[in-house]
Amino acid sequence: MTPDIPAEVFPHIRIVMGMIIGLGMARLLSGVARIVQHPDQYRLYPVHLAWVASLLLTLVHFWWWEFGLYAIDSWTFGTYLFILGYAIALFLLCALLFPDSMQDYKSYEDFFYSRRAWFFGLLALTYLLDVIDTLVKGEAHFAHFGGEYLIRTPILVALCLIAIATASRRYHLAFVTATLLYQISWIWRLFDTIV
Repeated sequence: MTPDIPAEVFPHIRIVMGMIIGLGMARLLSGVARIVQHPDQYRLYPVHLAWVASLLLTLVHFWWWEFGLYAIDSWTFGTYLFILGYAIALFLLCALLFPDSMQDYKSYEDFFYSRRAWFFGLLALTYLLDVIDTLVKGEAHFAHFGGEYLIRTPILVALCLIAIATASRRYHLAFVTATLLYQISWIWRLFDTIV
C-alpha cells in the first residue's frame, strides 16, 4: 500500500510556513513588549500601533485560511515556493513595523513615514499574492468569495499606492481604521468556519 503523498506533504509545508509566520508574530509581539517595557523611549504613534494590530490579525488569519491548502492534490516545488514567498512577504511587513534599531528616528511616527513606501508596497503585493493563493486552492474556493473579492483587491492595492504617495496623517488614520474594520468583517463573514 502506497502512502497518501498529498496528505503527507501538506503538514510538512504547514510546518515550514508556520516557522516563517511564527517569526513574524515574534517580531510584532517583541516590538509590543519593548513598548511596554520602555514606554517613554520613543514616542508612540496610533497609526503605527493600528497597523501592528492589523498585521497580527493578518498573521493569525493567514495561518487559519492556509488550511485550505489541504485540498491541493498535486504539489509542485513552484507552489511550495509561492506559499513560502507569501509568508516571507508577511514577515517582512512585520520587520518594517519594528526595526532592529530606532536610533536614527525620533519616534515611531517618524520611522513609519520614512519607510511607508516599503511598507505599503509590500502590503499591496500581499493583496495580489492573496489572489494567486486563492486560485491555487481551486476554482470552487475562489468562487466562494464572489464579486466582493474581485472588487476589494484592486481597491486595497489602490489605497496602498495612495498611502505611498501621501504623508497625510488623516489619510493614514482613515486607511488603517477602515482596513481593520473591513478585515474583521471579512474574517467574520467568510472565514469563521473552515469547510
